[in-house]
Amino acid sequence: MNKIDRRNFIDLLLGFGFAGWLGSVFYPIAKFLKPPKRIEASVGSVKAGKVSEFPMDSGKIIRYGRIPVILIHKPDGDFIALTATCTHLGCIVQYRKDKKQIWCACHNGLYDLNGRNISGPPPRPLTKMDLRKVGGEILISRPKETG
Repeated sequence: MNKIDRRNFIDLLLGFGFAGWLGSVFYPIAKFLKPPKRIEASVGSVKAGKVSEFPMDSGKIIRYGRIPVILIHKPDGDFIALTATCTHLGCIVQYRKDKKQIWCACHNGLYDLNGRNISGPPPRPLTKMDLRKVGGEILISRPKETG
């Protein structure tokens, strides 16, 4: 059986201490460079408010989980809910009452009141959300998958 002398014991102890120190330095760096996956809560539907709270010919941004949604009370009295993120660079769009259009201020992109891109750089239309009126309340939910 090999005996460990003092010098080898101290070298071994210092080696483990140094390895522990290296781990305590590089572990946080590695965790920072690879952050944990963020789990997003699934949202079924969101109450946007009462029908009476939205004046005719107006728009309002509503939070649907982490997704901004624009709710528009059209001049004809109908409501529509669309994702409020421009399909060009992800800016938040707004309703322009004077033009009766949805406008992205970043690069002057325009959408009609059904979310179709009509001018500017946006490559795709806005995604339409499902909208229901239940007991005077407006409920917004994700569109049903078709396929």
